[in-house]
Amino acid sequence: MAYFVTGGTGFIGRFLIENLLKREEPIYVLVRKGSLKKLDALKLKGKVSHLFHLAAVYDLAASAEDQQRANIDGTRHAVEFAESIQAGCFHHVSSIAAAGLYDGVFREDMFEEAEDLDHPYFRTKHVSEGIVRKEYQRPWRIYRPGFVVGHSKTGYIDKIDGPYYFFKLIQKMRAMLPPWVPTIGVEGGRINIVPVDFVADALDYLAHKKGLDGKCFHLTDPDPSRIGEVLNIFARAAHAPQMTMRINARMFGFIPAPILYGIGSLAPIKRMVRAVLKDLGIPKDVFEFVNWPTRYDNREAAKALKGSGIEVPQLETYAAKLWDYWERNLDPDLFIDRSLSGRVKNKVIVVTGASSGIGKATALKLASAGAKVMLVARGEEKLLETRKEIEEFGGKAWIYTCDVSETASCDALVANILNDHGSCDYLINNAGRSIRRGIINSFDRFHDFERTMQLNYFGALRLIMGFLPKMIENKRGHIINISSIGVLSNAPRF
Repeated sequence: MAYFVTGGTGFIGRFLIENLLKREEPIYVLVRKGSLKKLDALKLKGKVSHLFHLAAVYDLAASAEDQQRANIDGTRHAVEFAESIQAGCFHHVSSIAAAGLYDGVFREDMFEEAEDLDHPYFRTKHVSEGIVRKEYQRPWRIYRPGFVVGHSKTGYIDKIDGPYYFFKLIQKMRAMLPPWVPTIGVEGGRINIVPVDFVADALDYLAHKKGLDGKCFHLTDPDPSRIGEVLNIFARAAHAPQMTMRINARMFGFIPAPILYGIGSLAPIKRMVRAVLKDLGIPKDVFEFVNWPTRYDNREAAKALKGSGIEVPQLETYAAKLWDYWERNLDPDLFIDRSLSGRVKNKVIVVTGASSGIGKATALKLASAGAKVMLVARGEEKLLETRKEIEEFGGKAWIYTCDVSETASCDALVANILNDHGSCDYLINNAGRSIRRGIINSFDRFHDFERTMQLNYFGALRLIMGFLPKMIENKRGHIINISSIGVLSNAPRF
């Protein structure tokens, strides 16, 4: 007896292989496309009793092209290979997504009844399962796991997916509010969550049990919780506030779709939604499935697993493990370089008033952190001195003379920097002047106020309006205006 496993280095595959190794039989693992050419040398024909096909995309956020290649094309290639080596049984690991968004209870013997397969993930899972059912001429078994999360004993998982998308939201709520504060959330549909160790154990057991060829098994939780309760379970594990009032999103079904679409299409709303989702790391597609309508009957799987001791543990018993592993190992904030160098290295930073004072000190600091500093001031002589200091410690700086109080000079500065460097990542408006006379001594010096406004306000605004279009085009950029404590005082001269 020998085993052949595709996707053996994947999340489910690595745990399945751990189980198969205990059987002390040869295991062949296909880990990349190029390995197909090397299989002939193994002379596997007639030697593989079980071929497990796990190589696929298990990600709602993946592109349609990637899902087509991995889920459909990959399955067809695996089927052809299994036929060529006369594999004993083809074990296809599908997904509950193969049912689409079927409204009701989807049984293990159902396939063609799948509904609402518009999403690429659902469609490709359904089609790939159909390839096994219709094209493979030898024995096969199909397994449909629910949403697979980390190991119930260790919490281990290798990527953020499914319910993990909401962990950052829970974490931010914990940072803002004490755990006893009640919050409002959604009720949602029932989300079927299973730990990876259950899936691997069930696959191993069902694959070796006799008399199950040609059947499909739902590796699912027989009593799944609604999305709102799932989030509360993880909130308790994180010691975060819980959603004591949960609203069923179906309540808003009375609002005509064109109105909802129109509101959602408003530019300010779209920008706000994109910003919030980006900050939380939640793919937009996830919200399409809040009211998940499908329940999964798993009586065939339960019957086959009876007496094995393999069953789905309750989420409450291992949610803390999942949360702890995510927060210690996968929280995106862990991988953000929050040092100055991490933020500004190789960034194009424009500093006005860079020949002295705050501007010069800022330029030196940024250059020492690896930034490409654009030194801007009226006089070239002092800028040359600043650049020399920067170059002495290996920094990079460019000199641009500009009178920020003059519109034409500002426009020329913007054009020259964008032409030379292609973009401006940070604009630091530091150049400025102040009126040091009291108002009682300035009645005949209106020109002081004109000059101050021209430099401090209109000059800075001109540069902002010059660089901002490119920042918007690049979807990145920061603008920093250096002001003064004087704006908080009541002195009329300010």
